[in-house]
Amino acid sequence: MTDRPVPQPGILTIAPYVPGRSSAPGKKAGEDIKLSANESPLGASPKAVEAVKAAAEKLEIYPEGSSRMLRGTLGEVHGIDPDRIVVGAGSDEVLHLLAQTYIGDGDEAVMSQYGFMVYPIVTQAAGGTPVVAPETDFTADVDALLAAVTAKTKIVFLANPNNPTGTYLSAEELDRLHAGLPANVLLVIDSAYAEYVTAEDYGVGISLVERSENVVMVRTFSKMGLAAARVGWLYGPAHVVDAINRIRGPFNVSVLGQVAAAAAARDLTFTRALREHNERWRDWLTARIASNRLRVLPSQGNFILVLFPDTPGHTAADANKALLERGLVVREMGGYGISNGLRISIGSAEAMEAVADCLKDFMDRQ
Repeated sequence: MTDRPVPQPGILTIAPYVPGRSSAPGKKAGEDIKLSANESPLGASPKAVEAVKAAAEKLEIYPEGSSRMLRGTLGEVHGIDPDRIVVGAGSDEVLHLLAQTYIGDGDEAVMSQYGFMVYPIVTQAAGGTPVVAPETDFTADVDALLAAVTAKTKIVFLANPNNPTGTYLSAEELDRLHAGLPANVLLVIDSAYAEYVTAEDYGVGISLVERSENVVMVRTFSKMGLAAARVGWLYGPAHVVDAINRIRGPFNVSVLGQVAAAAAARDLTFTRALREHNERWRDWLTARIASNRLRVLPSQGNFILVLFPDTPGHTAADANKALLERGLVVREMGGYGISNGLRISIGSAEAMEAVADCLKDFMDRQ
């Protein structure tokens, strides 16, 4: 008997997710530039904004419980079966639902060394144990992932491209990973940054889902301008969708989120503009920053990861301080075990030029 409610075993051992800094200390609103959360550099689709305004006239009405309209739109846009789609309050909820459905006490989930920080959280919350496979030069290693699989493994989580490194596995490597997994292990391909990928050998995961019974693809609208709306989704086998829908809340995605996401999914012109802006400034910033003193990992996301030396005065912590002094808010990587790195979201042209100038001045100082 205790004198207060006690959480389930293991809950208090979970390291909580800590989001990136949202503002620069000492700066007033509007005086800083947020480049810490991989948000859309061009805002939201104007069509999504208009859809939300129209839907706001009927806030008293419950949303359709299965997000049927949005699932239909996603099926049409991506050429997939809407009955095999589950929509969630951001891809975070989808990941939680997957873990709740397939992981229990004594089970394991495999993930790469620098994989998305939510994977161990959802695994432990479901009573499982995260198993971390080492990466090779900040890139997921298929052989290491397969070597980490045991009889206790229920899920393999893979962000592709990965956050926070920006690196990715080709479609061929994804196939090799899947081929090496037991049939009872679920491969979760987290394609959160798919809209920004320009690599020709990339596979988003749809074809692998369609020829497999143990693969799901997870997506989000957060990176394409709807972070505030909280809408994510998965595409998977019918038996996975059926199992998840048995525990999914009946009204888990708001009407505003559904209509915004449907409009954004159809606005291919805006999505293309996002990709083109991102590719231009991602490549430009990489070229401006990369040197024999700073390494920029090749990225397929809407961000870059910059690695700094351990020289006093020129460390990642020193660089972050210099950036903050100019009102440039980026993401520190200590929580990911990359203490010498800073992740910088791709923003406006002016923001990218300001980052490049700041880091040049920073590295040039004695």
